[in-house]
Amino acid sequence: MAEPEGRQLVHSRLHAAIPQISRMGSYSRRVFGSHAQLVLLGLLAAVAALMALAPTLRIPYPILLVLGGLVLGFIPGVPRLALPPDLVLVGVLPPLLYSSGFFTSLRDLRANVRPISLLAIGLVAATMAAVAVVAHMEVGLAWAPAFVLGAVVAPTDPIAASAIARRLSVPRHIVTIVEGESLVNDATALVLYRAAVVAVVAGTFSLGDASLRLLVNVAGGVAVGLAVGWVVALVRIRLDNIPAEIAISILTGYLAYIPANALHVSGVLAAVTVGVYLGWRAPELSTPAMRMQGNAVWETLVFLVNALLFTLVGLQLSPILDALSGSAGRLVRDAVLVTATVIVVRLVWIFPFSYGPRWLFRRVRERYPYPPWQEPAALGWMGMRGGVSLAAALALPLTTHGGAPFPHRALIVYLAFCVILGTLVVQGLTLPGVIRLLRLEEDRTAAKEETKARVLAAEAALARLEELVDEEWVREDTAERLRGLYGFRRTRFAARFDSEDDGEIERRSTDYQRLRRELLEAERAAVVELRRVGRINDEVMYRVFRDLDLEDTRLDA
Repeated sequence: MAEPEGRQLVHSRLHAAIPQISRMGSYSRRVFGSHAQLVLLGLLAAVAALMALAPTLRIPYPILLVLGGLVLGFIPGVPRLALPPDLVLVGVLPPLLYSSGFFTSLRDLRANVRPISLLAIGLVAATMAAVAVVAHMEVGLAWAPAFVLGAVVAPTDPIAASAIARRLSVPRHIVTIVEGESLVNDATALVLYRAAVVAVVAGTFSLGDASLRLLVNVAGGVAVGLAVGWVVALVRIRLDNIPAEIAISILTGYLAYIPANALHVSGVLAAVTVGVYLGWRAPELSTPAMRMQGNAVWETLVFLVNALLFTLVGLQLSPILDALSGSAGRLVRDAVLVTATVIVVRLVWIFPFSYGPRWLFRRVRERYPYPPWQEPAALGWMGMRGGVSLAAALALPLTTHGGAPFPHRALIVYLAFCVILGTLVVQGLTLPGVIRLLRLEEDRTAAKEETKARVLAAEAALARLEELVDEEWVREDTAERLRGLYGFRRTRFAARFDSEDDGEIERRSTDYQRLRRELLEAERAAVVELRRVGRINDEVMYRVFRDLDLEDTRLDA
């Protein structure tokens, strides 16, 4: 049947217009897509340049990235990027928490549980209260919004502090306390944060309810983390697929965090707990190849995620300022007051709770001797804030249950950002000088423990060799060669405990390593030449390179 004349006319016009519409769409994509891509390219190049500059400038990369993001945010043409709170609380935080828990020593956490608890619970509550008082009395916030601000800025971020402390060989237990505090205080602060937000939005607050919620959050988060860890361990112990195991390890933080949040318990503690649990069971769950590849993946992933997070934190100031009203002088004054309060409260808290329990209780004093005053001073200067505080501030509701705007929301977000920026920049940049000024003793504990472990491992290998030497598949020349290898390794590391050692054994080892590396480099050059003339392909070259690189790495042991 022939189409009606009107329909034919419409079809003909549509067919004529389609090429023109297609050309217009293609043109718009070229114009706008190219601009967006150039902006993205510029941001990525700037971030890469900052990460490359950090080691040269000897500035911890979180500080440099925050400052870089701050500068980028005010460059004309750079789009205003608003950081969605869920991007940090759900998208970014779980793998970082899992990684921190996985690589944290359970032994060190147990040994420092008392100071970690005093900081992660007591100091968080004290900081919240002190900031609330200052915000109410000096800044002019009502009590409920003032407590919200206090909860937002209470938790610390350990990345910059621990990076500086490790580089300067600060005593290991100080680094453990800082990292352990940050693993737990997020949960404490977020519970207090929810209670304060409810007080603003609904107009009600119950101390008993908040205390019960804290206990339920802690217990529930730990329980969810242990349950998820047990299930993941059952799965991983049966797997023999490295990419799948690495993928599961990356997802494990989410597998604990999201169900815990759905159950209204602490997702932070769930992700930390599953990390600590699987870190303790790691030797039985993974092969040597899995550990090598997995550690490399995690090191790169954590670095990139932190780089993204701290750059985005820096980019937030421009849109935050757009939402503010008031004089610049008053805003600066308020920011300085709140930031100073956060720093001073930590310093004031550290000293009484470092010495008070030892002075009051003999049992505590006998188990934990008085530390030199330099240690609590250094610990007090490591209270930097990070992405969790900003995410909590940005996650504030826009309105109350009555439909009114959330009181002083823009000011709370601004003050939280200033505390993050102030603590990161002021404390982060001065921390190396403070540590040098305090003249803390260089931490040799890790080196001594590593040396002891290598000596005992060599002795265990020699003992096992003697048990196997009579087996028919163990050749005498092979056994003799291995005796020499492990015997030299044991002697080399044992010499580090010998105060009369003249260093000859270590020099012999260094000379041997130099010779082996020269020979390994010759092997690599020969393999590259084979690839160049077309006798082998790239896959074969990289397979041989992997074995050579493993031998090269093994020389340091």
